[in-house]
Amino acid sequence: MPVPAGFDPKLAHVAAEWAADGPLVCCRFDTKGRYVFCGLERSVIQRFSLADGKRVDYAGGHDSWVFSLACTPDGAQTISGGGDGRLSFWETDASAAPKPIRQVEAHKGWIRALGVSPDGSLLASGGDDKLVKLWEMATGKLLHTLEGHTGLINSLVFHPGGKLLLTGDLMGVVKPWDLSTPAPTAAPEGYDAKPLHTYEGGQLVHFGGVRGLAISPDAQLVAAGGLHKATNPLGAVHEPIALIFEAGTRKLKQTLLADGIPNGVLWQLRFLADGTLLGGCGGGSGGILLFWKPDTEKAYHRLALPNILRGIDLHPDGLQIASAHYDRKVRITRLAAKAS
Repeated sequence: MPVPAGFDPKLAHVAAEWAADGPLVCCRFDTKGRYVFCGLERSVIQRFSLADGKRVDYAGGHDSWVFSLACTPDGAQTISGGGDGRLSFWETDASAAPKPIRQVEAHKGWIRALGVSPDGSLLASGGDDKLVKLWEMATGKLLHTLEGHTGLINSLVFHPGGKLLLTGDLMGVVKPWDLSTPAPTAAPEGYDAKPLHTYEGGQLVHFGGVRGLAISPDAQLVAAGGLHKATNPLGAVHEPIALIFEAGTRKLKQTLLADGIPNGVLWQLRFLADGTLLGGCGGGSGGILLFWKPDTEKAYHRLALPNILRGIDLHPDGLQIASAHYDRKVRITRLAAKAS
């Protein structure tokens, strides 16, 4: 699908919204750009058609909330991860009352992160058990269990070349895993995203972590997002922050701030075609889409959305942004082309 050469986030607007049957936790476009899938605070997934907003319920895959979603590059299958530790595989273009193609008991605890390799052969999952697992997409067979994280896994992303997997955890560590060997291993030195982690001794709580990961279109930059200034974690006193690293050296290049957004968290990050970093921020301050140039500290645009945001995704056309909200709505924000 062609990606636009020029657009202006300052002209972005909510173009559509559709109601779900419960508060939304996450959302994901299918790779062909026909649908947006939503995970709910229920055991159901709901699929909305971008053409007309028609909804289809995907039930029977989980016994808990649905926390993560992924889609194969060919658009044929969508995978969900639940708080029950189960993976469910679905036909993306299913008609009424779809049932899982396959189910796998994958992790102990929540599955917070999912991704499919660029060639569609591998599924990666990360969970509360501090493990990353690699699965054969064709069969659902477990291929590798990647150990080494000391905190639960919040995020993961495949490198566009398919031979590297980045995984981010609660402790502010991003590990790069080499998938080109028979037994994938993590590089001794990862990306130090510790500013995203807080330990509050009085409350005895680890908080924050690498909530979002993204790789720039030219594969030269890695972005990690979450929160900082967590002076009262249990009281949700914190602000959103993103870190930009040089992919090759793994050195911190820039810290991106979003001052004045109390209770804000960057849940997901996506790079736009022009190199702009998009952050989906949610929390007590509502829902905000943030737009940064990776070499400048402050966001150059903020778009306030009507309700608390809990997840975003970028459409394959590079112009539409899906956002999952607590008020039971999925919203489609459209970027506008630059004026000529």
